[in-house]
Amino acid sequence: MQDILFDFISKYISITDDEKNAILSLDIFRSVKKGTILLQEGQKSQDNYFVLKGCIRKYYIIDGEEKTTAFFTEMEGFTPDCVKTKAASEYYISCVEDSILIVAIPDMEIELFTKFPKFELMCRVLSEELLARQYIDFDEFKTSSPEQRYLNLMQKRPDLIQRVPQHQLASYLGIQPQSLSRLRSRIIDKKKG
Repeated sequence: MQDILFDFISKYISITDDEKNAILSLDIFRSVKKGTILLQEGQKSQDNYFVLKGCIRKYYIIDGEEKTTAFFTEMEGFTPDCVKTKAASEYYISCVEDSILIVAIPDMEIELFTKFPKFELMCRVLSEELLARQYIDFDEFKTSSPEQRYLNLMQKRPDLIQRVPQHQLASYLGIQPQSLSRLRSRIIDKKKG
């Protein structure tokens, strides 16, 4: 588990044994079962998440219906808005699969950044990459048809198609599950033809 993390970190910065030990001393690794709700609407939280293994989902409940807005899988991090705003969450975060997460609070990060400033630089780079990807994804979502959204998903995140229940995937694409079934059939027929 920790080797996965250290391999990931080494893509951005070199890390010494002292720095590895400092990370391990924080007690940040969590094994979480599929279906666990990490954050509920109306709840306040200080937890930031980084997925080492598994998949977590961000969703809203609007008029009794779940609206999925994001999936986070291996080597992706997520800081809920409520951590920054100190207000109650407007959405839910739950585990789609059994997951191994890094769960940290801002105080831990400050302590780590103070002792090892290069971690702050790495986190800033990761945040910039995530923000850029979110802008691109948002623009693509707003300007594309449901079929194009699905094709984009097949190209950029094909693992989600196998890992995520169809009703959650349909919600993420902004369509009904029945529409997703028809859309998949159309795409298969086009490939055959």
